[in-house]
Amino acid sequence: MAATTAATTAATTAATTAATTAATTAAVVPQCTGTAPIVCHADVPPGTYDVTAVLGGAEAGSTGVTAESRRTMLAATPTAAGQRLVRSFTVNVREPEGEPTGPSGSPGLDLAFGGAAPRLAGLKVTEVTEVSEADEAGEVSEATKTTPGRRHQLFLAGDSTVCDQLTAPYTGWGQQLPQFFRRGLSVANYADSGESSGSFLADPRLFATLRPLIRPGDTVLVQFAHNDKQTTAADYRAHLGALLDGVRARGGKPVLVTPIVRRWFNDDGTLDNATALHINGLGVNLPAEMRSLAAERGVPLIDLTALTKRLVEELGPEGSKRLYLYDEVRDNTHTSAHGATEVARLVLGELSAQRLVPAGVLR
Repeated sequence: MAATTAATTAATTAATTAATTAATTAAVVPQCTGTAPIVCHADVPPGTYDVTAVLGGAEAGSTGVTAESRRTMLAATPTAAGQRLVRSFTVNVREPEGEPTGPSGSPGLDLAFGGAAPRLAGLKVTEVTEVSEADEAGEVSEATKTTPGRRHQLFLAGDSTVCDQLTAPYTGWGQQLPQFFRRGLSVANYADSGESSGSFLADPRLFATLRPLIRPGDTVLVQFAHNDKQTTAADYRAHLGALLDGVRARGGKPVLVTPIVRRWFNDDGTLDNATALHINGLGVNLPAEMRSLAAERGVPLIDLTALTKRLVEELGPEGSKRLYLYDEVRDNTHTSAHGATEVARLVLGELSAQRLVPAGVLR
């Protein structure tokens, strides 16, 4: 329980210190219990929160951090006996905390410090004040453009291969993405299981809820195709175009992301078939349509179809099973925690290479 006491004490001290800092932040005091894992809760409303954790202890340890609905905020981090490491990240707290059409989850901010031997010596949680809202017409005011005190956000719009999955072993690549960012950028994952490009626009809990939260400079990744099984090419492009227009109207930066491949091998060990490459029931090559639209509209593109095809083919029919849930449930579409992490690394590489997020937030 020593780690729990130290974390609570550090948080109390942080709260006192933060009270004298800039008006754009306010500290809160998390309550921590347990030892393996150490579970911490802050009774806070939805918003954006900076978290600073001091890892380490008298004995050697290895600590990983998850937040809210199984989001990985920090990969397993080793500490030697007596060593202290400070690690910071920014968390998006929302309602519901996982999939937008799923259960609410628990109120406030939940953090779990797990791993082989978790060591937590101190913890600070600081609220980051939001900037002013846009007007009723959705126009961005000068105040919104210039008001300080808000972290950049990376929004995700997509399906079950992207979303914050509630139940293991299912894991969306968006669920594993936060671990690659330092304090200064939060991942707001509005992807939802079963959604197509059209249903994401139609359901008021999805794009209609995400869109007003976008601020100038925010990046919005858009991946749809898995559930566009009977969508015409014209409708698919129209739906994606509406999403792009909605993001740009808010001053955000839309990025189209082609879907991850399905693990569906040909006899020659390739994935060159309609099932793997998302050529739908109407014969529409959905990734090709997205590539074409990105070029036409001048929108950045992350070709995750091409990247995951290369990865899966390199691993082959046997090695690629670990990326998906083949062994668990014979699922060749949804990824394991390992697979989601590997896909998130591919996304991260493109975010960095194309300079789609500020360089200073990359871990």
